[in-house]
Amino acid sequence: MRPFQPSHLPEPLAVITPRHALISTALLAACLTACNPAATADPDDKPASPTASATSAAAPGAPGGGSGTPLNDAVAMLPLGEESRTGYERDSFNHWIDEDGDGCDTRREVLLAEAVTKPEQGDRCAITGGSWSSFYDEVEVTDARKLDIDHMVPLAEAWDSGASEWNAERREQYANDLGSERSLVAVTAKSNRSKSDRDPGEWLPPAASAQCTYASDWVATKLRWKLTIDTKEQAALEKLADGCPDTVVEYGVAP
Repeated sequence: MRPFQPSHLPEPLAVITPRHALISTALLAACLTACNPAATADPDDKPASPTASATSAAAPGAPGGGSGTPLNDAVAMLPLGEESRTGYERDSFNHWIDEDGDGCDTRREVLLAEAVTKPEQGDRCAITGGSWSSFYDEVEVTDARKLDIDHMVPLAEAWDSGASEWNAERREQYANDLGSERSLVAVTAKSNRSKSDRDPGEWLPPAASAQCTYASDWVATKLRWKLTIDTKEQAALEKLADGCPDTVVEYGVAP
């Protein structure tokens, strides 16, 4: 299971991520003013409603509370580079491995970590029941088969931005990054496939409440993996940062 790593201050009109409900009692006491209890999903798939005030919640998929680099400053830290997709193949990134040998691959680890209502876990980590909140489109889901695990920075975009120079082991680490809360997120298949391999200059989550969090998570992932941005992506991120003055970015460089 992934460790808790706070990265954001509360965002307007956002919903707390289910993963934060797993934080220890001691940590909850320490960050009471920045964290909120997880919301419980309805039993049927339907648009989710915000469960906290505009000034006291963080969007699902992003750790709540803490402090870090203002988003506009973090964007400025990203190096510019020319993108090239030459030689890219999705199979260059070996993903959904069972890194810790517990029977649950990366996809299932994320599903278990992000569940609003805990699913039943059977043989070979088979998952039944449970519920999830897709923060891209504010949809509640009760069937794990309707969820994709999205790479915050898509594999093709990572390739364009520097991963083409990595060896196979490093690309596998990237594709299965459970060391950061922001790298992988469970969202509706519809929203993930709408995003595809596009960057923030070409696609943003349809839920307005998710966009500041999404920008912060995107920037944090690129900083974590030392990936570049192109000029169009930079302009889009700068525009987003201007509209998200209270958003901060916190990250750890990947080992």
